[in-house]
Amino acid sequence: MDETRTRARTRRAILEAAVEVLGENSAAPLSDVARTAGVARSTLQRYFPERSDLICALGEYVEELVNEATERARTTDGTAIEAFSRLVAEYFGVRKAVMAAFGDHDATQQSPQEEWNSPADLALYELVERGHEDGTIDPRITPLWAQQLLWSGLYAGATYVWVARVPAFEALNMCLLSLVKAVSTEPRK
Repeated sequence: MDETRTRARTRRAILEAAVEVLGENSAAPLSDVARTAGVARSTLQRYFPERSDLICALGEYVEELVNEATERARTTDGTAIEAFSRLVAEYFGVRKAVMAAFGDHDATQQSPQEEWNSPADLALYELVERGHEDGTIDPRITPLWAQQLLWSGLYAGATYVWVARVPAFEALNMCLLSLVKAVSTEPRK
């Protein structure tokens, strides 16, 4: 049992280190990931024999983080626009992990049916449709467009922190302002 917990902790430490290192430089050597995780390169290779194994596991780890963030956002509580605001804030918290896992992702390699039907995606789609029904989300905004807009806005927020050298809360406020205005039925000011 202790070995399993130790293995799980080591694996998670490697994945968290990969978020940090590969989020800064997707071409960074795996020795940098190992060093950041506090493990030997040989330990990293026992868990992830090839770089592609680590990248695949990183994608699964990020999906887990996104699903957890979706749950925390309580997408079925309150109006859809309130839920959307919470979702943006929660997703902003996992932006580094998303960028590390999918920063170099080629969206043309998989069809939307293969890639965009996770529980988190479906919760977002339902949230947008509920917003159409309750009148808080513009009915011209399709669920798929809202999803693409959300991730584009989060990407912009993540890069805004780095490029403008502003605090994360400032970038989060810009994300919320921009994304909520983009999908809301409220009059533009």
